[in-house]
Amino acid sequence: LACGQGFFAREFAKLGAKVIGVDISSELIDIAKQDKSVEYHVSSADKLGFVQNERIDKILIVLSLQNIENVNGVISEASRVLKPKGKLFIVLNHPAFRIPKESSWGWDEAKKTQYRRLDSYLSESREQMQMHPGQKPWENTISFHRPLQFYFKALNKHGFFVSKLEEWTSHKVSEPGPKKLAEDRARHEFPLFLFLEAIKQA
Repeated sequence: LACGQGFFAREFAKLGAKVIGVDISSELIDIAKQDKSVEYHVSSADKLGFVQNERIDKILIVLSLQNIENVNGVISEASRVLKPKGKLFIVLNHPAFRIPKESSWGWDEAKKTQYRRLDSYLSESREQMQMHPGQKPWENTISFHRPLQFYFKALNKHGFFVSKLEEWTSHKVSEPGPKKLAEDRARHEFPLFLFLEAIKQA
């Protein structure tokens, strides 16, 4: 779901999976369709009328659910089309550490420590974000913040239980300098990505 140009769709197809890619952008789907190994559809992720009930084994949503307003609709449709015990995989910007316009890195000069600053967390929010910071300032997207409990409640409401949770850190490494060690340590302590595996209950 929200497959974009189809990178992951193609990779799964290479491994022998029968793949359906869905994205709301017709431009991105046109690019994706250059590869014929995947069935593609232009559609929002909460409207999968072209898929029959309980026909899908696995669904993957990578770094896009936080940009979708109707999350409950997406999870409801995922539940409808997944087979019993089918799996939903979600990768998010970590909602506890990456809050649009409400989180940032800070520097404690006395302790020589880089820290993660949060100005809010439990309040849901909607923010317009520049897609390519420093480039093409006219290209924006909408990003929603929802606390972690929001996702667990939505999944439970639509018949899923979370079977796995992983917190992923950045692999970026700082350039040599007086703050390098502290910056690298902070990146390994504060996960900026969250992975959830949810299973549809039989």
